[in-house]
Amino acid sequence: MERKGNATDAMACTACHHHHHSAHHGGMSVWVAPAVSLLLLAVGMVAAHTGAEWFTDGYVRKIWFAVAFLPVGLPVAREAWETMRSGDYFNEFTLMVVSAVGAFAIGEYPEAVAVMLFYTIGETLQHGAVDRATRHIGQLLDTRPERARVLREGGYAEVAAADVIPGETIEVKPGGRIPLDGRLEEAEAQMDTSALTGESLPRTLRRGEEALAGMIATDRTVHLRVSRPFDQSALARILDLVHDASGRKAPTELFIRRFSRIYTPAVIVLAALVVSVPAVVSLAVPAFAYSFSEWLYRGLVFLVVSCPCALVVSVPLGYFSGIGAASRLGILFKGGNYLDAMARVNSVMFDKTGTLTTGRFDVVEVRPADSDLVGLLRLAAAAEQGSTHPVARAIVRYAESRGVELPHVENIQETSGHGVEAAIDGHSVLVGSAAFLKSRGMQVPTDTIITGAATMVVCAVDGLYAGAFWLADLLKEDAAEAIKQLHDLGVKDIGLLSGDRQEVVNAYAGRLGLTEAHGDLLPEDKARIVENKAQTPGQYVAFVGDGMNDAPVLALSNVGIAMGGLGSDAAIESADVVIETDQPSRVATAIRIGRATRTIVHQNIVGAISIKIVVLAAGALGFASLWAAVFADVGVALLAVLNSVRIFWKRFD
Repeated sequence: MERKGNATDAMACTACHHHHHSAHHGGMSVWVAPAVSLLLLAVGMVAAHTGAEWFTDGYVRKIWFAVAFLPVGLPVAREAWETMRSGDYFNEFTLMVVSAVGAFAIGEYPEAVAVMLFYTIGETLQHGAVDRATRHIGQLLDTRPERARVLREGGYAEVAAADVIPGETIEVKPGGRIPLDGRLEEAEAQMDTSALTGESLPRTLRRGEEALAGMIATDRTVHLRVSRPFDQSALARILDLVHDASGRKAPTELFIRRFSRIYTPAVIVLAALVVSVPAVVSLAVPAFAYSFSEWLYRGLVFLVVSCPCALVVSVPLGYFSGIGAASRLGILFKGGNYLDAMARVNSVMFDKTGTLTTGRFDVVEVRPADSDLVGLLRLAAAAEQGSTHPVARAIVRYAESRGVELPHVENIQETSGHGVEAAIDGHSVLVGSAAFLKSRGMQVPTDTIITGAATMVVCAVDGLYAGAFWLADLLKEDAAEAIKQLHDLGVKDIGLLSGDRQEVVNAYAGRLGLTEAHGDLLPEDKARIVENKAQTPGQYVAFVGDGMNDAPVLALSNVGIAMGGLGSDAAIESADVVIETDQPSRVATAIRIGRATRTIVHQNIVGAISIKIVVLAAGALGFASLWAAVFADVGVALLAVLNSVRIFWKRFD
């Protein structure tokens, strides 16, 4: 995909983007030329109105208004010449120059100056608004420090972040921003993630968890083992996605571009007809009095009003503003087309693990055979502490969180996927599934067997049943809120897809209030369900997932949404929208942003075309002046731009 489109696409927007392209970055200096013209125009109009003696000479008036015209007219004339040399004859600059020259030719000097003056003022304000929107996104996202403190030759040295190699250790002081992705080497640390996720609350990371470039270490000096090069960090990925998004145009945006290429030459022909048709009529109908200057004036009004700037600028800016507003909340749209698509979503299918759940087992209940809870925790956690299985790690974390000191393990044997056997303080300890203990001749009480949503781990000591643990993949904090928000938005078709057992999936669906739940699914089964829904008339399906096995489903859905914080690279690459916060409630936020963007774009289109049609008709009939024409062009364009950027100030969370 090309980031900037081809030359033809660029030409369509030349008229509204090129003018003042370099000048408007110069602060107050861009206002010098309009200020000089405005002063000369005001003095000239006052002198003409009061009948000042020095202004009665016709040559003085022409020279005075010509001088007033030059500061604002010459830059536009230069742009018109350059665009015509490149083969683009029908653009805003050409229309402005023809209108101003025509106004001078019929003696409407103040209006000739006013056309250029107010056009220049409007364009300067307009480009300022566009620049602020563009800079806002850049400042929001590109927060990576250029330097990093890296451990080399026994000490920390400050080097360019781009020179740090994965595997090296970097140090970040309290309040410092992390320059590269890396895994935490401290036991735990608080991180401000607002630059990446929009979340104001700090996040606690523990040893081995990944801290991303752009996060801020809030409470202590942290050390990170770098996991990715500088140009492949999570923040670099965000920047690339946002930058690339500008190249993926929404259908409305593409239509406006095609429309402007036909529209501009068409109105030039119509303006010529406004001047010439009455002349022909006057020849056929002698009673019809034809005044060339009067009908030329009407034709000039028609030309000024016809400029499609309001559409060509405000529609792309509307989508770009939507992308920027979403990125501020940790939602990355890969193009304006996906904003449009998100606005149409009426069905959402969620993967379970890592999407609606944390993806990490936690102990939800412990039931010792006797009253000795601490004794059960000591032995079971000690036996499990050497295992890397997620269930084993959960039991160890639970014991540590209760302050239980783990005894020394003398001997340990692990049967992968089933359980462990260990010698601890002279006791033989078995921890694992009920089937594992039964296979070793242990008696497990039948009333402890649970087949619901929880995973059960049983412990036996010296051949006797000692107790059981129940573990579950907990729902994310905002999972229930995510479903509620989707219902509030009118999205009623919400389902859960998972490879877990059907009874487990049913239990989670019941807790979330979902009526559709599919378990025991392989990746191809998920793809089949989503594809069938997407092909159903009236259904526009979004699939939300995070794993590598979700990549095919993300690609087949109408809108693929990946959880980016914990999600796999394959899922993120296949998705159309990436949620960096790992919050399922952001799906509803993305839909709200898509709908708000679509509304603003439609407002701009309907408003701009309606006002232009009214003033075009009024101009052709002689009821509108060049002043009204300038408002219908520049004024409407500026209003449309301001309407587009207001999405930055809307609240979506």
